[in-house]
Amino acid sequence: MKRFIVASAALVFALSACTEKQSTGAKTKPASERKIIIPEGYNRGLPFTPGILVDGTLYIAGFSGEDAKTGIVPENFEAEVKSVLDKVGVILKEADMDYSDVVSVQVYLTDMTLFERMNTVYRTYFHEPRPTRSIMGIKSLIGTSRIEITVTAKK
Repeated sequence: MKRFIVASAALVFALSACTEKQSTGAKTKPASERKIIIPEGYNRGLPFTPGILVDGTLYIAGFSGEDAKTGIVPENFEAEVKSVLDKVGVILKEADMDYSDVVSVQVYLTDMTLFERMNTVYRTYFHEPRPTRSIMGIKSLIGTSRIEITVTAKK
């Protein structure tokens, strides 16, 4: 009987120690720190956030090349690509980063024959070692945009 009481007391003690760890949050992961990145002058009425910085990783929304003030897409494709990458640069700068911090790029093109022209401009923004990249040919984008780019960066 004495052994039963000692064993029971040990079991109660062990269970209470486990419960205490759980209730104090010792095993729970801390909440991620999130910072919303919206540069000065960006349209705050859009249904998306331009960038979100989470635990040192910056996620940049997909941007197309229309002029930020007029909403007009440049007729010249290289100017459209430059406009997209300049928008990405503004988000990077607001998060205290630059193009060298970019680790992954996704490019969406409505016409895959524009790939080489896009790549020529792209190389002026991203230098060796360049980020990983995926390029997808898609049917269409909003309006007359021919390109959209989304980026992930980490300092």
